[in-house]
Parts: sequence; structure tokens; C-alpha cells
Amino acid sequence: MILKSQVEWALHCCAILAGLPEGRYLSTKALAELHGLPKEYLSKALQSLSQASLVETTLGPTGGYRLARPASEINFLDMVEAVEGKARSFSCTNIRENNPCRPQGYCDSKPCAVARIMWEADEAWRTSLRRVRLSDLVDTLSEEVRPDVWQSTFEWVLKRAG
Repeated sequence: MILKSQVEWALHCCAILAGLPEGRYLSTKALAELHGLPKEYLSKALQSLSQASLVETTLGPTGGYRLARPASEINFLDMVEAVEGKARSFSCTNIRENNPCRPQGYCDSKPCAVARIMWEADEAWRTSLRRVRLSDLVDTLSEEVRPDVWQSTFEWVLKRAG
């Protein structure tokens, strides 16, 4: 399975937005600059997060994005589905019906083994993402990113937050 690049962008942006103080917003321009991304394409990912009510936005010179609810209430599946949609990653087209050895008029109404296995794997993946909160990511990053980089990143962000 290959996810859109916008999923990665959305996850990183939400991690940054999780560190904003109450009432502050960060612009698309600042988020794009921080991550070295094209503003126009990042804007689409941020709009998807907004439409899913994961981030809220405000207009104006101090406008931008912020999380719509606490990071502890947003899981990875929420963010992935905001960008990718909620459709299953495997679509069964029932090609087994094309088997020339099948008896005329034979109908097997249950989903085939291939579809069942793929759907089970998809659900396991979704269950795993559902368990990880954005706040868990922030905790991990605060432990793994060098303290000087962590601090300077948030100083950079706060200078640009409206």
C-alpha cells in the first residue's frame, strides 16, 4: 500500500500544531517553509484536515491552522483518513467469476479468501493506527529529537505563530 505524500505532510504538520499555545495559529506558509514543501500542495492536505474537523483555521494576517481538539483526542487513523479517505485499501472485483472451469450458473455468494485476508489485514492496520494518538507522537519526538533542535524548532514556530 502506498499512501499519498500528503499523509506524511499532514502527520508532521499536526505534530507541530500540537505544540502551539492556546489561541495561536500557524500559517500554511510557515508550515510549508518549516518542512520544505510547496505551499500550494500542503494547503490541500491542511484543507483535508480542516474538513475532517481535526484542525481549525482562521483568516487574516495572524491566521492559519491549529488543532481543533487536544492531541490526546486525535489518533493516526483520523489523520490518515482525513487525507486518504475511509475506503478499504483493497477492492475486490471478484475475478474468480472469470474462471472457465466454473460450472455454468454457479454462484458463490460469500467473499473469496483473497478478499477476506486482505480486508482482515486492512482492519489490523486501521486498528493499529487507531491506537496511536497524536500526543503519543509528540511524546516520542520529544524523547528522540535532540533537545537543541526541539527547542529551536518551537522557537522558530512561535515567532511565526499568530
